[in-house]
Amino acid sequence: MFVWVIVFNILLFVIFLYHRYPYFLQDVQYIINIFLVRYRLSKVREKNSTILDRFLESVKRHPNKPFILFEDESYSYLDADHQSNKVARVLLQHTDIKKGDIVAVFSGNQPFFLWIWLGLVKIGCSAAFLNNNMRSKSLLHCFSCSGANVLIAGEEFKEAVEEILPTLTEQNVTVFILADQCTTAGMESFTDKTSQASPEPIPADLRSNVTLLSPAVYIYTSGTTGLPKAAVLTHMKLQALSYRTFGVRFTDIFYLYLPLYHSAGFYAFIGSIERGSTIALRSKFSASHFWDDCRKFNVTVIQYIGETLRYLCNTPKKPNERSHRVRIAIGNGVRADVWREFLKRFGDISVKEVYASTEGNVGILNYAGKIGAVGRVNFLHKWIFPYAIIKYDIVREEPLRNSDGFCIKAKTGEAGLLVTQITQKAPFAGYARDLKQTEKKKLHDVFVKGDQYFNTGDLLWIDEENFIHFHDRIGDTFRWKGENVSTNEVSDILTMMPCVLEANVYGVTVPGHEGRAGMAAVRVKEGEQFDCTGTFRHVSSYLPAYARPRFIRIQDSLAVTGTFKHMKVRLVEEGFNPDGISDDLYLLDEKDKTYVPLTQMLYDSVLSGLIKL
Repeated sequence: MFVWVIVFNILLFVIFLYHRYPYFLQDVQYIINIFLVRYRLSKVREKNSTILDRFLESVKRHPNKPFILFEDESYSYLDADHQSNKVARVLLQHTDIKKGDIVAVFSGNQPFFLWIWLGLVKIGCSAAFLNNNMRSKSLLHCFSCSGANVLIAGEEFKEAVEEILPTLTEQNVTVFILADQCTTAGMESFTDKTSQASPEPIPADLRSNVTLLSPAVYIYTSGTTGLPKAAVLTHMKLQALSYRTFGVRFTDIFYLYLPLYHSAGFYAFIGSIERGSTIALRSKFSASHFWDDCRKFNVTVIQYIGETLRYLCNTPKKPNERSHRVRIAIGNGVRADVWREFLKRFGDISVKEVYASTEGNVGILNYAGKIGAVGRVNFLHKWIFPYAIIKYDIVREEPLRNSDGFCIKAKTGEAGLLVTQITQKAPFAGYARDLKQTEKKKLHDVFVKGDQYFNTGDLLWIDEENFIHFHDRIGDTFRWKGENVSTNEVSDILTMMPCVLEANVYGVTVPGHEGRAGMAAVRVKEGEQFDCTGTFRHVSSYLPAYARPRFIRIQDSLAVTGTFKHMKVRLVEEGFNPDGISDDLYLLDEKDKTYVPLTQMLYDSVLSGLIKL
């Protein structure tokens, strides 16, 4: 009888915990994972162990386990070791490369991309991953700011390299093309040389210079609001990434389709090494082939970023779309409505939404799975990696400070700037050869004299249940009619329209007006026409007057980065003048409650003040 009383009381306690603290078990599990990761990192520091060492351990433990699945080929851990040894030997024999040097990689997703990085680390060097969408001056800018003296480019990018070859030649840069032969003067073939090189192990003393604080790779920011900057990722930062917290196992197969030159794609590669798992690599994202690939490779873990899950939800429904083994989706930037639709269509997949940035020093994970949140406040995580959401003045583009000169924490439900403290455990390595931009990302004297925080550039807010939500980027939030407008929010509302496939919202300057007026570049669904009156009714129902887009621009396609972030700089510069824009433009007409074609006469009337915005 006494035993039953104890069992009954335990059940009552569990029920109480569940109702009072519904996320208690997830919180406890996350704390356990934090302890396990911190323990692993303490061992890493003791041994000065890099992710390469972890890879070499896997080669010894399971040499024949598939590491990279690409198209119809399978490469084991031992294959990857041998191929990267060959790359290292070619670089040592055919260049003047030495410890600490940087090699720029300009390639699409392919196994050789990975062999190159592993080979470079084996000889104590690092890589700069160039965005393969860059051309001409932008490409030269990215190459130059890396400090590299060797460039390895994919064969498909040969013409892009030839365009800047005269400058590279002047700078005595060694240029390789991933091909068996190359007849262009100033370029050398690469893959033929690796096929002849020895696969024998590279002596460890060649990387004796490498410490956990050494640069492992340079990855460029997207450049959505300016020229890209090369963020420095150290070996310690790569080791700090643990897919254990996402629930990834040794037996998992990770589907990697995002560009390897971006941190999201490269981190999937690093995370798979850390777990000792397998990667199914694809050259680029394809919504129509996505689930077929998952079935072909028996994928269990997928990644997403930005709009990719929405692209999947927009594909035609198929009877077998729930026929797959995927159990985890890791990424960031999925809207709540897309999240729900994704689960409804494709099954019970655990979505692990993350907040992080390439150069940032702290990441946040929504480990509890609340739809729409990017993270959850956990006392232990926040104690180890201090962060805060502070009040921010978007007009002056600076944090608000009190009479003592210190920043003010935002209230629950209030959007503010996320800042993360720069500490020994959470360092900020900055940008390569750009001290000015590195310092620009730091905030000083935030809460006490002498402290330093990393400025994420993002506005977030915390709800009543301690979940963290993304609001907008600082550059994307603009002010109109004395109010702050979130481009992210307006975009979400516009894409709820039946005729709208996607929308890119931004602010444009209007002479004689304070702030910036809302404008949206819109892509209409195939077979549909832009619904002027319906769109007006829709934005009027869901958005306050100041947030409704004053101008609409219809485009056949919206310019995005390699990770599907909308490009805004050019659109902002072009404004809303129909004389210089070939796309159809529309103006919000509050009198007739519709959007009307923006003619040159209407444009002139806006500028003269005859039409009030």
